[in-house]
Amino acid sequence: MKPLVVKLGGSTAGQAEMQRWIDLLASATFPLVIVPGGGPFADQVRTSQKRLGYSDEAAHAMAILAMDQFGIAIAERHPQLRVARSLSHIGEVLEAGATPVWLPSSMTLGAVDIPCSWHITSDSLSAWLARVLPAGDLLLVKQTDEYAHYATVRELAAAGIVDNMLPDMLGEGANLYVAGPGMLDRLDLPLASIPGRRIMRHRQTEAMGAQ
Repeated sequence: MKPLVVKLGGSTAGQAEMQRWIDLLASATFPLVIVPGGGPFADQVRTSQKRLGYSDEAAHAMAILAMDQFGIAIAERHPQLRVARSLSHIGEVLEAGATPVWLPSSMTLGAVDIPCSWHITSDSLSAWLARVLPAGDLLLVKQTDEYAHYATVRELAAAGIVDNMLPDMLGEGANLYVAGPGMLDRLDLPLASIPGRRIMRHRQTEAMGAQ
């Protein structure tokens, strides 16, 4: 069974929802891989860039390391979670019956198909991982329920809810789901299915026009 890739947004850091999502994901009856956002560690990169004046390329590398840091913080919040830095390590953790928390720096720094820019965030890196694993589907956990007002991936990107690179990074075989804090009260442990709303790639009229 292909694992679900779940991006746990850095905006959940320090919120009560963070531990609730961790407990829920750790209880899943199906395999999944958690991808951390950058959280307060990425915010510090943005703040420091203004003060120190380093390039976007340097900021990109630091932001990925920020995801590593938040991932380490997530992994120690539940005994079911284990950090993993490579595809083989992810597989080992899953085979052991645990839940991997992906630390992306080893796989993504220097990857030729990942632009060194603030335009790509943990949203797109999650889609990238889902493609290279390969995974079944992708779930983005956000600290907002505004996603419910939009139907397609590109509409979410235009609204700033996901990054602009996500529509192109998302593999053809993966379905995208988005969930926010409002979803938590409707979910029970153990988690038996993918939570959140499935997001279309195109509106039906657009898809028909492309045929």
